Amino acid sequence: MKTILFCGGGSAGHVIPNIAIIEELKDRFNCIYMGTDGIEKNICLQNGVKFYECGTPKLIRGKIFKNLSIPIKLAKAVKRAGAILDSSAPDLIFSKGGYACVPAVMAAKKRGIPVITHESDIDPGLATKFIARRCKKVLTSFPQTAEKFKNGIYCGSPIRKKIFGQNRAEALKKYGLNPRPTVLVLGGGSGSRIINENLRQIAAKLCKDYNVLHLCGRNNAVETNIYGYKQIEFAEDMGSVYACADVAVSRCGSNTAFELLALKIPTLFIPLGNSASRGDQIKNSEYFLGKGLCEVLDEKSMTPQLLYERIVGLVNNRAIRTALDKADIICGNDLIKREVLCTIRQQS
Repeated sequence: MKTILFCGGGSAGHVIPNIAIIEELKDRFNCIYMGTDGIEKNICLQNGVKFYECGTPKLIRGKIFKNLSIPIKLAKAVKRAGAILDSSAPDLIFSKGGYACVPAVMAAKKRGIPVITHESDIDPGLATKFIARRCKKVLTSFPQTAEKFKNGIYCGSPIRKKIFGQNRAEALKKYGLNPRPTVLVLGGGSGSRIINENLRQIAAKLCKDYNVLHLCGRNNAVETNIYGYKQIEFAEDMGSVYACADVAVSRCGSNTAFELLALKIPTLFIPLGNSASRGDQIKNSEYFLGKGLCEVLDEKSMTPQLLYERIVGLVNNRAIRTALDKADIICGNDLIKREVLCTIRQQS
């Protein structure tokens, strides 16, 4: 059985898509993972994926002096990654981007191991730009992103198949919610302080008419007795969470956005601003807004009252529901799997 080594981490947005592809390939290949001692390690262990730890330096934007030691740390990480590749002998590296993938890709290039990477965002991240020339193929979630690379191929977003087809009644019962319309609020893998704070000021008002299922992030739950308001710090079974939702409020990380839209859930995106990121979520949200598939709220202009008004407006927005019903949101699993199989066959 041939071996595929997956890499990428630092956030759930790099790990969960890898798990989606591992689920598609694990019956035919030995799927293993290399990453940091972060969220990717826990998720891999929870999903029974053999994990190799390799510490990786991370570029800190706007902090020149803190980045001076990166070359030395990266050289050590590449050496460690090389030792892992030598012992595990993978036939292919599948990278999902982020700083955690860099050592594995660099070490693979030295050993002639083919690499495929996948870029989720419409605007490629720094890691993808750095490793692209070392890869056989750069697969993308957005069509125009593929045009930015000579080896770019548009495949769509990896999406976990198990999020589809969940029973709504059972999901509502699981979270102790009644059969009212339900507003799902997501703040990203670690939660969002600004979304949490604004939502909690209007939770009682919202819950007069709706359930609110709030994924608030680890250690972010607060004491409350509001009827219909349910907090979850982290959910492994996102299929049941999505099954509850009539509408959603969410950050606009690419993977979550594609999941919400593929499930036809009308969503108010509140993208992470430029001051806290490279602006990828803003560009993602602008793309979906331009197609009429969502609403967008700038976090700088958000107030509790405005958030309340936008949520109520979204519940009653028939145009978005119609657009979502007509939209062909591509689940990229099959096309990604095709490129993986093709690359492995070429190496045989």
